[in-house]
Amino acid sequence: MDTNERPIGIFDSGIGGLTVAREIMNHLPGENLVYFGDTVRVPYGSKSKETITRFAFEGVNFLMKQAVKMIVIACNTVSATCLEGLQRAVPVPVVGVIEPGARAAVNATVNGVVGVIGTERTINSGAYIKAIRSLNSGIKIFSRACPMFVPLVEEGWLDNEAAVFAARTYLEPLKKEGIDTLVLACTHYPLLKPTLKKVMGDRVFLVDSALETAREVTRILREKSLARTGGGPATYRYFVSDNPAKFIEVGERFLNRPIDPISVIDPETGAGNF
Repeated sequence: MDTNERPIGIFDSGIGGLTVAREIMNHLPGENLVYFGDTVRVPYGSKSKETITRFAFEGVNFLMKQAVKMIVIACNTVSATCLEGLQRAVPVPVVGVIEPGARAAVNATVNGVVGVIGTERTINSGAYIKAIRSLNSGIKIFSRACPMFVPLVEEGWLDNEAAVFAARTYLEPLKKEGIDTLVLACTHYPLLKPTLKKVMGDRVFLVDSALETAREVTRILREKSLARTGGGPATYRYFVSDNPAKFIEVGERFLNRPIDPISVIDPETGAGNF
């Protein structure tokens, strides 16, 4: 197969990375995609660095067997834990979600005060703080873990009273610090943007890491002359390691399009019901 016709591989610990897939579909409608969500072992955030690294390499090795031309790590936990190791290990470009989001935050802030919200693992890793300060050491950063946001999104509670109450509880302390930019450092969070905007107000710019990652993928494909040039509609394939029915139910809400076909694989061996 011609390299340009090969798919882009997207890896996530579960369902959240579909927001990244959606943005890539929107920005690059002609590109073929292969998505693997490791749903049998989600969440990754509570696991050790060694375990996360092993899971990530198994996921990436599976995608490499699908003859992908690029891999997108659509998982903040994996991006924060072992992205550089993955980039060294495989012969295709590997893109994470942290650097694009950090770069967008640095470019967006006017007063130099930035907020970061994410899962406990991502926030505790300090990965966004490190990435932002590597670009501008003078920026003040206030971060907050928001553990209730993921279950709210997966339940489809995006703008009800529970979502608004959680957003106010988590975000009021950041508002008081005077942030003018808020990084959504979890791939579930873009679905909450209307509620987050309602709580934060129009003066705070929301950085959508999924959107910024899609822009980074677009840039790299063009820079390396890897963009698909053939005709015909793009193909999307989905693989999970458990519970495909739940993945379809929630995932179609994330993508706003059908998920078909879908296959279940063993993440350790790559064997499955193709």
